[in-house]
Amino acid sequence: MRHLAASLALALTAAAPTLAQETQLLWGDTHVHSAFSVDAYTVGNRSATPDDAYRFAKGLPMVHPYHRARIQLERPLDFLVVSDHAELLGTLYRLSAGDPLIAESASGKEILATLRTGANLFQNPVGQAFLAALSGNAAPPADLSTPEYRRSIWQETTDITERHNQPGKFTAFVGWEWTSMPGGNNLHRIVMSTASAAQAQQFQPFSTIDSNKPEELWSWLDATSKRVGADFLSIPHNSNVSDGLMFDEVDSEGRPLTADYARTRMRWEPIVEATQIKGDSEARRELSPTDELASFEVFDYLLKSGADGTLMAAPPPKPGSYVRTALMRGLEVAQRAGVNPYQFGVIGSTDSHTGASTPDEDNFGGKMAYDSTPEHRFTQTLLPNVRMSASGLAAVWATENTRDAIFSALRRKEVYATSGPRIAVRFFGGFAFRAADARAKDIARVGYVKGVPMGGDLTSAPKGRAPSFLVHAAKDPLGGNLDRAQIVKGWLDADGKARERVFDVAWSGDREPGADGKLPPVGNTVDVATGRYANTIGAAQLAAVWTDAEFDPAQRAFYYVRVLQIPTPRHTLYDSLALKKEHPASPPSVIQDRAYTSAIWYTPAQ
Repeated sequence: MRHLAASLALALTAAAPTLAQETQLLWGDTHVHSAFSVDAYTVGNRSATPDDAYRFAKGLPMVHPYHRARIQLERPLDFLVVSDHAELLGTLYRLSAGDPLIAESASGKEILATLRTGANLFQNPVGQAFLAALSGNAAPPADLSTPEYRRSIWQETTDITERHNQPGKFTAFVGWEWTSMPGGNNLHRIVMSTASAAQAQQFQPFSTIDSNKPEELWSWLDATSKRVGADFLSIPHNSNVSDGLMFDEVDSEGRPLTADYARTRMRWEPIVEATQIKGDSEARRELSPTDELASFEVFDYLLKSGADGTLMAAPPPKPGSYVRTALMRGLEVAQRAGVNPYQFGVIGSTDSHTGASTPDEDNFGGKMAYDSTPEHRFTQTLLPNVRMSASGLAAVWATENTRDAIFSALRRKEVYATSGPRIAVRFFGGFAFRAADARAKDIARVGYVKGVPMGGDLTSAPKGRAPSFLVHAAKDPLGGNLDRAQIVKGWLDADGKARERVFDVAWSGDREPGADGKLPPVGNTVDVATGRYANTIGAAQLAAVWTDAEFDPAQRAFYYVRVLQIPTPRHTLYDSLALKKEHPASPPSVIQDRAYTSAIWYTPAQ
């Protein structure tokens, strides 16, 4: 293993962090839907409740809600948020179960009659009103949304969550999805809370029926947090299908972003979901043309249908749709407004609607219950199933497995995203790291003493010194070896324009960058005839200390780590082999799964 542009930083005494150094790596999913979500129920999930989702995450077997086979995780999760849509929460599930609070209503009877005939629910007037309410464009039928019913379903949901929460062993979070879609563009957020069931039952989850503007969601979170004594996070997801709106240059009213807006947004949205089943949101080649490894797991669709009922193709990618360009835009806004509205960390999660979190390529369960079988995955339905990604996971460096500790890690952004594999990544920045630190027996202790972890801030560079970064990555014990570790830098140039560059800082084997500075590919051991690969290339671990030789202490900047596995089979290759079918030309049959860390920011002294 060699290091590109790694240099020796001079020793500099750094204060020991207040954070306890015994952080542990926890794996979770903040975005799983059960049969309580109307869309999940409509597309095949009639049985997997929040209780089933938590049991499955804990490693217990579950009967799949569509094909009815037994499924089970090889490795349980450490935490989970069952994030059912707040809009019409549990309505179809409860109707079919005969809940007297809604099943005897006029609207309920009509919907049940339609469901029993197998007709399209959304082709009759009540169904259309139901759909309009689900997308936040109208109030739901009053007899399906009575206060008694809403209290009942929310109490059931939060009681289940509380029952599965086991501090120190498994953490279950109260949560839901706020499903804003102005003009069919995705502005969805996952809301998660430290609330106990007793606290959560003092409110009803805020939905797009209340408002489809994120600013009003944040206002509700502020008021509710103060009233019930619990904390909240709002986590944007699928910015890749927002048509540039998720990380816009203006607010919901079209006004330029202000310092107050930026402070409020970062209070409630310090984390973004950067990768999931509906594609990856890190970067696109069209926006980052020098990054040959961008445009990973592209989902080129919007969440609105054309005349044929399938999703519409997305327009060319916009900066406000992707994480890297949003981080760059944040530097520009901070320069003129004084506060960065996009100084967020990143996680991954699945957005599974089957109740089962299954992000592994060789165990992918699809997004909806219907596309969980190979035959249906190769069938074009409402969703382009072969384009769905087996992704992702939230990796959290927390002091213990509890609601408060995990929430604290999310707030300080000591978290990262993976597209499925459990790659362990440490990332620290400071002004005192030496090349020898990459060989330390206790990387974490060195990192915390000499610098700040991922999600942290650097400022006021000592005269004549550039920041150095300590990177360590270890492969998933059950997955592919590692190809390389990169640092992605974004900065403001002298004209206040955001720039970017990707640096290879550690890699496997004896490869050397060519004359063009590019590192040769690691190779490919995947046998497409069998779906097998060999860990005869790549490395089990990568480590480096890298110093920014181009650093300018007067320029705002951010740095984050991207770690790539060697090529392994994509889930569609396994499916095509099982079906004895030729793999389609697109998407590719092999994949380089990866991890992205939260950034470390540098801000010049004011």
